[in-house]
Amino acid sequence: MTRGTEGHAWGERRGLRRHVVVLALATAFALVLGGAGAGSADAASVCAGRPKKTVKFATGELRVYKSRAYACATAVAAKAGKRRPMAVTIQPRGGHPVTDSGRYTERAGPVTVHALNRCVRVSGTVAGRGGRTSWILC
Repeated sequence: MTRGTEGHAWGERRGLRRHVVVLALATAFALVLGGAGAGSADAASVCAGRPKKTVKFATGELRVYKSRAYACATAVAAKAGKRRPMAVTIQPRGGHPVTDSGRYTERAGPVTVHALNRCVRVSGTVAGRGGRTSWILC
């Protein structure tokens, strides 16, 4: 009879572990899908790093971020809505430009380049209007 009780307790611990793992996976999945504040204007960026430059223009804005070794950019529409042409390009000095363009509802990008000890230049458009930077993050 003792053996059955010990087996039962072990089974309860295994069940508890399973519930903890399921809860952790559910929390991680919710965070990946957007979690807290996903729909707000203050939602977390899709680029890694810290915001370094914002260029506003009539139909949206160009956002540039910098981490230690990488620079990232997005072109964000002022108002999300119907699909319209958007594009964002980032180019490291001495390197090839990286572009994302298409018909989007909210943002073009992110586009990322290796920019350790390099300047970058960035441009973006939303519905035919746009902005650009000179060489920055030098």
